[in-house]
Amino acid sequence: MGHRKYSAPRRGSMAFYPRSRAGNFESRIRTWPDIHQDKPHLLGFAGFKVGALTVMTVDDREKTPNFGKNLLNPSTLIVTPPIKIIGIRGYKETLTGKRVVFDFFAEETDKNLKRRAPFKNKKINLESVESFNGKLSDVKALISISPVSISLPQKKPFVWEIPISAKDNLTKIQFAKENLGKEITIKDVFQTGQFIDVSAITRGKGVEGPITRFGVKRKQHKSRKSVRAVGTLGPISPAVVMYTVPRQGQHGFHQRTEYNKRVLLIASDQKDNSINPPGGFDHFGHVDGDYIIVRGSVPGVPKRLIKMRMPIRKPRKKIIEPKIVEVISRN
Repeated sequence: MGHRKYSAPRRGSMAFYPRSRAGNFESRIRTWPDIHQDKPHLLGFAGFKVGALTVMTVDDREKTPNFGKNLLNPSTLIVTPPIKIIGIRGYKETLTGKRVVFDFFAEETDKNLKRRAPFKNKKINLESVESFNGKLSDVKALISISPVSISLPQKKPFVWEIPISAKDNLTKIQFAKENLGKEITIKDVFQTGQFIDVSAITRGKGVEGPITRFGVKRKQHKSRKSVRAVGTLGPISPAVVMYTVPRQGQHGFHQRTEYNKRVLLIASDQKDNSINPPGGFDHFGHVDGDYIIVRGSVPGVPKRLIKMRMPIRKPRKKIIEPKIVEVISRN
């Protein structure tokens, strides 16, 4: 290929290694923000992606040239059916990390929840849950969300745990006991104008070469037999191909988290002011019930599970409810 006249940065970020397929369609949030408030509430929520929208708002960013003018915001619509608290999970701190002390489940559960696992209590009752308070380092709520509630074909619900924001573990236990078996709506967790983090599995694109997968520059015409291939795999010695060399492989269907997405609107679909375009959204259909509009893009395809949490990178902006002029559908 000859001598490179100018230096160039490496192709492809090493922050996303390994670029392998996700284990399933559900993302996993490993880190949660440490928030302590007087009124306990959940630190996250979930929904299903619908599609893209364009929202016209009045620019409320002070000290900008467009302050006070209309601004077009590419946005994403996420339908958010109520989530149900089906159990309480307590953790204790050990030398090797946190370990589960107990799991307590609600007695009355959805019939489709049995498709996930037989959630039954073993040698524990609701009165004895508070007796574990002195042994606990953290308390989380076990929640479930059912795709069939928004007319999706999947009957098996998604089940995972969400931390509770409270000043101590006793308050967390009391909050979980009061809401055990009850539904939590999106308005009980988030508010319009705040920033959130979204996590999901991206769109799968199969096996791709290094040009598409890493952005490697195409070689010159007739420089080698191949043009859409990396110039060199490494030195002649040691005779090992390093993992940092761009190679072909899986592209897409990775777990990704996007930070500080602003919530533009939290509402419920109504007959007088419906969010649905004529014929419904492409690849999704009609939206019924609560929904949320987030500024910017969200990973995944329509109907994919989207997990949301309180921002772990706290933005230096106060919560201001945006002034929406018009919501424009792209269908």
